Amino acid sequence: MIREARSEDSDRLSAIQTAALDEPWPGLLDVAITGPPIVVVLDENGPIAYALVVPDSPVAYVAEFAVAPGMQGRGYGTRLMRALLVRLRNDGFETVRLTAREDDERARSFYDTFDFEMVERIDDHYEDGDGVLLSRDL
Repeated sequence: MIREARSEDSDRLSAIQTAALDEPWPGLLDVAITGPPIVVVLDENGPIAYALVVPDSPVAYVAEFAVAPGMQGRGYGTRLMRALLVRLRNDGFETVRLTAREDDERARSFYDTFDFEMVERIDDHYEDGDGVLLSRDL
């Protein structure tokens, strides 16, 4: 089930964030759960993946996209991304953007399957490396 995040999801989403992201930003998730950013959760007897989206119409920026490490590679990220793109399109957004590590081949390959294209290389975007800005039209 894909749904909006709720305040009771906070602890589980924080655990996913800390375990799945190289540079988690807990404060962003805390603020986002109560809005205005959009947080969409894939729930299978509790949250196992989430996407945190900062809306700036007509662009939606995916600030965080994470799947619990023990659940990766099972199609949950694909289900969440498909649902997220439909939701953003239905909400009237025209473009979705996100950043990824330049050298993260697994993430880049995942985003490639959804037709994201690199629009910019971002030097020193991460503490230990460069990033890329990816974009796709909806």
